[in-house]
Amino acid sequence: MASHASAVKKNKQDIKRRLRNRAHQSRLRTQIKKVRQAVAAGDGPTAQSLMKDMIALVDRTAKHGVLHKNAAARTKSRLTRAVAKLSA
Repeated sequence: MASHASAVKKNKQDIKRRLRNRAHQSRLRTQIKKVRQAVAAGDGPTAQSLMKDMIALVDRTAKHGVLHKNAAARTKSRLTRAVAKLSA
């Protein structure tokens, strides 16, 4: 356990950040799963509408620093291609 004031404060901040980051990550994973399920089911219109929300969420998560910007770009790219295959 931390023994001086600055270490105690840092520990509290780390705990708060960890919880916040886990919430962002969890919300993102859930949204990605929904898009993947729509793609697997071959449901193009649903996948398109979920895709819009998912892209916004990926960008927001990357902006908060929970997800690396290149990982965000990769995720968006792969799912966009999968959804585009449905409409083609």
